[in-house]
Amino acid sequence: MARTPLHFMKAAAVVIAAGLFAPVSGAWAQDTQSRMSGLALSADEPIQIESDLLKINDEASQATFTGNVKVLQGDTLLQAGEMIVKYNKGGGSVSSGTADISEIELYKNVLIQSGTQTATAEAGNFNMANEVLVLTGEKVVLSDSDNVFIGCKLTVQMKSGQAKLDSCGRRVRIQLDPKSRPKQ
Repeated sequence: MARTPLHFMKAAAVVIAAGLFAPVSGAWAQDTQSRMSGLALSADEPIQIESDLLKINDEASQATFTGNVKVLQGDTLLQAGEMIVKYNKGGGSVSSGTADISEIELYKNVLIQSGTQTATAEAGNFNMANEVLVLTGEKVVLSDSDNVFIGCKLTVQMKSGQAKLDSCGRRVRIQLDPKSRPKQ
């Protein structure tokens, strides 16, 4: 099955879901791991991509979006200064939306937002073959309303829903608002 830009937005949805970390004992440990639940990935909504410039290099099998990159699907928004989409040779074309995408790189102030959930980082990478999303930076911030998670590297295994927030030699910081818990 050919992978399309739609698969990219699925990765964005996973990042947003990372804001759903449940409190774990030892939350101030060097790393925080959690199983993410409630992932609802939609494959039926159109995707809009805007940027100041698009360069398609078929020889290198990549498309580079630069300057105020904005990707919108449903209520999910992704913004970055630069997005590089790498695709497999012979796997379709980017311009027709049929490219077999192998990897997406994000640079320059990455922001992903959906509803009350937001993720920010300096850079990001989504390996389509392994279905692994990684956000990195001096300060990777995940928030859902008043709940905030801060580290320097977020790794999400899309297949299992497993997420890990690393501290990179510092400490992971979490601020949880008790009022944000679901009412029982």
